[in-house]
Amino acid sequence: MAEDEYGTFVDWSQMGDLATSSGPTKLDCKELKEFKQMARQGYWAKNHKLRAQVYQQLIKTIPCRTVTPDAEVYRDIIGDAAAKKPSSHIPLPEFVDGNPVPRYCLKVEAVASAHRIINCVAGQFPDISHCPSLPALTALLLHFSKDEAQCFEHVSRILACNEPGKRLLDQTFLAYESSCMTFGDLANKYCTAAHKLIVATAQDVVEVYADWQRWVLGDLPFAHMVRVLDVYLVEGYKVLYRVAIALLKFYRKHKTGGQAGQNQQRLDSGKIRSDIQAFIKGIGSTVTPEKLLEKSFSIRLISRKEITLLQVTNEKSLQQKGITVKQKSVRRNVQLALDPDTFSSEIVSAKEMHDIWSWIPERFALCQPELLFTTSTHGCSLSRFYSHCEGHEPTLLLIRTTDGDVCGAFLSSDWEERKRGGNKLSYFGTGECFVFRLKPEMERYEWVVIRHPELASAIRPAGPDDPAADPSADQSLPQPDKPPGELSPFLATHHFNLNSKNTSMFMAGSFDSIIVGGGGDSNALFIDAELNHGHTGRCATFDNPPLCKESFQISLLEAWGFQDAMAH
Repeated sequence: MAEDEYGTFVDWSQMGDLATSSGPTKLDCKELKEFKQMARQGYWAKNHKLRAQVYQQLIKTIPCRTVTPDAEVYRDIIGDAAAKKPSSHIPLPEFVDGNPVPRYCLKVEAVASAHRIINCVAGQFPDISHCPSLPALTALLLHFSKDEAQCFEHVSRILACNEPGKRLLDQTFLAYESSCMTFGDLANKYCTAAHKLIVATAQDVVEVYADWQRWVLGDLPFAHMVRVLDVYLVEGYKVLYRVAIALLKFYRKHKTGGQAGQNQQRLDSGKIRSDIQAFIKGIGSTVTPEKLLEKSFSIRLISRKEITLLQVTNEKSLQQKGITVKQKSVRRNVQLALDPDTFSSEIVSAKEMHDIWSWIPERFALCQPELLFTTSTHGCSLSRFYSHCEGHEPTLLLIRTTDGDVCGAFLSSDWEERKRGGNKLSYFGTGECFVFRLKPEMERYEWVVIRHPELASAIRPAGPDDPAADPSADQSLPQPDKPPGELSPFLATHHFNLNSKNTSMFMAGSFDSIIVGGGGDSNALFIDAELNHGHTGRCATFDNPPLCKESFQISLLEAWGFQDAMAH
């Protein structure tokens, strides 16, 4: 029986349906592709012993450092300690950041075993400086271990994974903090309705998203968590992002009954964090483990490669700001960066700018807006616009028309890049660019590939009807490549096999005009050299409707930069 071999630490009275093993008892599988399919389908989910054996097999195949501590090392270090009366009063290392060992379905005394294992890990991995998810992972693996030594070996192999481009657990504050930023970026792009709800109700969105790993590794009920663990051990870290985004979607549905939240009261972030935690802990009453996984894998996220690139970008951003170890006030409330007493725009209010700030990539969350150019002070001159904006990346463009409409664009690249094309108008920028309107109603339009990922892989030859095939058409404007080291890698077009250039025409500038968004029959924004007249229409890059009246006169134009708040 499973209890004899792999149930040493389990309180079977807490296991519910999982206490009764059924289904297959053996697994003959060596191909990763097969494992992936079986894990998602729950092939071993109803048999405790088989699940334990599969975990052992999967963890043994993890490529590790040459010297990785194993069960024998643990026995040598602990000696007779395991036979002594367990004590859960052994404090956990500082790097778990105060996160306790969740009991799940463990016996009370098994929590002390987890404490002992984690402390032994701390001694063997002195390079770990921040690993808040380790207590939860250790507790989970303890359910499927014959003894403490085996659990120690499994945890050690996960921590020692050295496969290029793959990681299983954050072990430094830099990695953890950048993962929080990356989750914020992903939620912003792939979970828009839920993100809007958090922005509308929480005073500090970044603080809420800082809990994303704990939602999965800590707050989820055991029955749900082991199904996540089944897939995580096969597919890796990206599974955690998927599940956390699915949880955010379910939370939004729970709070709004499927309707977009209107006139939500802004609450202390701590209350929102507690509310999400309570919802996830009780999710079993409304969402089954299988339904959670189904939702997680129905989200059409960019590939693991793209997530990795975004993570690296966020890490670099934090390093540039000098944030590599935990500090008490690293995170700044987004509202503080937009202090209404100091923020001044003739186009938008502080609240409207706060809403725009919720759309920008997370690595700029520590920046505050810096007015670079305004027609009311600097006059209606495109050359002066360029001279004030060059050297700043990214920038935010705000326009108010004579009809009172307000629209704009977030532009990821330095306007100086327009010079790379010589005298020829050429497109540049990355897929982080977006256009938006604030009045009469608020809406953002992102790169079409974000909403339709199939465009990134669908390759078709340009036909005679394809506007990109017409060399005289606007779509054929060259797009000079930026050196890879300078690119914002997330959603940079050179990572995709796009079916035509007209879906990646972000921004362009010449001596006589500014263009944002190309492809199709129009541009998202076209502004003349006098910064006086413009037109807007649907473009292929953002698939946006006109942002205001199609032909408009500019009342006021502002360009904003992103000032590093940490430098002040």
